[in-house]
Parts: sequence; structure tokens; C-alpha cells
Amino acid sequence: MAEHTTVIVIGAGVAGLTLGNILLRNGIDCVVLEKYPREHVEQRQRAGTLDSRGVRMFREQGLEEVLAHDASTEVEGGFFLDGEELPIDFADDAGDSLFLPQQVLVRNLTDVFLRAGGDLRFEADGITLGNLEHPVVRYGDRVLTADFVAGCDGDRGVSRTAFPAGVLTRYSREYGYAWLSVLAEVPTNPSGMAIHARGLAGMIPRGAHASRLYLQCALDDDLARWPDERVWSELEARFGRPVAPGRIADKRLVPLRNVVHSPMQHGRLHLLGDAAHIVPPMSAKGIHLALFDAEVFARGILRQVKEDDPSVLESYSETCLSHVWNYQAFAAWITDLMHDAGDASYAGEFRKRVARAELERQFTSPAAGRLFAEFTAGVA
Repeated sequence: MAEHTTVIVIGAGVAGLTLGNILLRNGIDCVVLEKYPREHVEQRQRAGTLDSRGVRMFREQGLEEVLAHDASTEVEGGFFLDGEELPIDFADDAGDSLFLPQQVLVRNLTDVFLRAGGDLRFEADGITLGNLEHPVVRYGDRVLTADFVAGCDGDRGVSRTAFPAGVLTRYSREYGYAWLSVLAEVPTNPSGMAIHARGLAGMIPRGAHASRLYLQCALDDDLARWPDERVWSELEARFGRPVAPGRIADKRLVPLRNVVHSPMQHGRLHLLGDAAHIVPPMSAKGIHLALFDAEVFARGILRQVKEDDPSVLESYSETCLSHVWNYQAFAAWITDLMHDAGDASYAGEFRKRVARAELERQFTSPAAGRLFAEFTAGVA
């Protein structure tokens, strides 16, 4: 016998859990399926900043408590150019943005959802989707049917693969470099991003005694070429100041890219977050886009169920893609600007000088603090 619910949410990340909480608070039945164990999900360390729009959305939905714990309204960090810190005052420009590591937000969203009686099923491995006009979802020996499915399972999830051949168009841009992403058990000092001829570098807080470190590197680089000693020496060289070493818990290579899949819906399957689009981590807008998708989709479900009005759901893809492309433009601009201004071997000396002229213009304008405060502390 198949179980039935109004919405099946595939993926218990930020988009899926935000959607689940909004639906639950508005009396809409839903089941959230997650292939990994809860411990694994709550330890994934990614972006760490909610911009003012995301904070406002949670408050308006009565979910302000998910912003609690390790959050700070202070935007810390700076920009370093060839070892010199750029004079920027972020004090009055952070708005309502919160520094909130993703694993903390996910843990909070999970706690709130379960406490309210939400149906969240971890270790739901082997998920398959069928009949997108009358959705059927299977995992293990379980069968679920639903009025709608929200695919929130990321770039490598199963939701997008359920689209029929020829429906989706993939738009992408691949950059000519990658980031070495390192999780280290050290306080963040210095905090911010460094532009240097050796490549971009970053040190971003992930709690009081943890930091996410970034080092620009070649696409064909190898982790074997990055022993711990080299990581710390490169950070020192690019920031131009001492960096206290510590235990490194994780290293990985992350190629930078922009990706958009269009359309974001087919039948009664809708894609949310990374399942539909990827922005380079330099922009720190991944959480923003995931929350926007979740809010639009939730509004569409409420309008459909409570008012028998399908208009919001029917225009879901068009609404979200308009927003997505706007932020893809920002993500591409800031990624090019920050990288072109450093290592000239990728884009050439002309682009380097143009990028530095643009940086000088940005950092000397009144809007500079507002522009850069939104992503300084939250690079993914």
C-alpha cells in the first residue's frame, strides 16, 4: 500500500528543511526524505552567512528560533591586496545579515521541524521518482505518492535525473581555476579574503575554533601537492602576515563554475536550490537562492491548496529563474573581479590591471561596504 502526502521533499538541506517547516506551520502535509544519516547531514560545513532577505523571511514565517545559537550579527573580516589590508568600514552596512554556519542552521531547522511533528526520514537510500504528473516516489520497500514533489537534493541528487530527456537545458560557465578548500581546527586570524599574485586566498570563520581556508589553484592540481605545511605557508604568503597553523580536518579541490538548469519544473516536480543552479562560492549566494526557491514554492503550494489557485506554481520556474540569472550575473562579476586582480597567468596582465582599477573604484565608493559586507563572512 502506498502512503500519500501533499508534498514529498527530497533532501534535508537548507532548501528542503526550510520548505518543510513553512508547509508544516501552514497545515500542509509533507514528508522529507534524506538519503544520509542525521549526523552526516548536520556536519556538512558550507556557507555561513544569511543575508538580510533570508533573515527577514524566517522571521516573517515565525521561524526566528532557527537563527539562534552560534549566530552573530557582526560581519567580521577584511580584504587584503598584496599583503595590505584595504580600509573598509563594515560597521553600519551589515544590515540584518547573520553569520550562521550551515550545519548550525540545518540542525536548528531539523530540531524545529521534528518538535512540531514533522515527518523526516533519514537514510532513505535508493530513492526513485516516477510519473511526474501523478508523482510516485520509492525508496527501500516503501512507496509514496504525492500531489507535488520538491527536489532539494543538490547537484548530484536524483530529482533532476527524473526529468524526461530533452526537457532540461544546462547553461554553464567553467572557470579556469579551482579552490583548495580546507577545514582547519583553528581560530580565524586573519579573517577575510586576500588578493595576491600567487592567487586568491581566504580564511572564513566556522565557529570560535574552526576556519574554512581557501587557496586558488590550478584545475589539474592534486591534493598530494598540498601537504599541511604548504597550506599554511601559502596562506601566510598571500595574506602577507603570520598565520598560526593547526590541525587540518579536511581538504578538497573545488572547481569554480556557474550552472543553471532550465526549466526548474516539469509536471509536478519542482527543483530547488543546488538541484537547479550553482553559483561560485566567491559570491556566497547559494543559501540566498535556495531560500528564495523554497519561499516561492511554499507560497505556490499554499495558494494551490488553500485557494485552488495554481498560478504561482505554474509560474514557479519563470519567477525563480529571473531571480537566479540576476544573481548569476553578480556571482560571475565578483568571481572574475577578485581572481583577475591577483594571478595574471589566468586572464592576463590587462585584465589584472582593469580588475584592480575596478577594485579601487569599489573600495573608495560609499556603496563599497554594503556590496562587500554581504559576502565577506559567508563565502561557502
